Amino acid sequence: MLDRLTRREFSANVASFVGLGVIGGEGLGILRGAAAPEVTKTAEAIHQEVVFNASRKRVYDALTDAAQFTKVTSFSSVKNAPPAQIAHDVGGMFSLFGGHIIGRHLELVPEQRLVQAWRVVDWSPGVYSIARFELADRAGKTALIFDHAGFPNGLGDHLAQGWRMNYWEPIKKYLG
Repeated sequence: MLDRLTRREFSANVASFVGLGVIGGEGLGILRGAAAPEVTKTAEAIHQEVVFNASRKRVYDALTDAAQFTKVTSFSSVKNAPPAQIAHDVGGMFSLFGGHIIGRHLELVPEQRLVQAWRVVDWSPGVYSIARFELADRAGKTALIFDHAGFPNGLGDHLAQGWRMNYWEPIKKYLG
């Protein structure tokens, strides 16, 4: 667990780094006039928006209740998957589609937002992406604004198709 620093402790620590030359350039091996380290700009991300003919509560519950998600799964391409397992607390785990998709809840705001550390089980160990589901009212319906980032490069198109085929379309069918 990370300890929280007071502002005074933080300032003292920053001052000690400045004194060592860590902050200011030379301590980091950055010389005046030298090129700064490059930022990698090859990451993929998915942004999708879907409107469901249901309340935010019904959409949120379909995503976070194991029994309901198991019913959603019956409309997916993995129709006969074992029952979903979904914890109800922040930090709790989930396992979907027979353990093919696993992760932990990072944020749960009922009927508003769900943020997950999300991964496909065959990704390299320790590799998690961030899946963010934001729910908004739209004229008596629910708009789901979805963002997914941090997954391995080259998987964007495959994952985007998977979200549509195994989440959005099945949820629409389940909610009627």
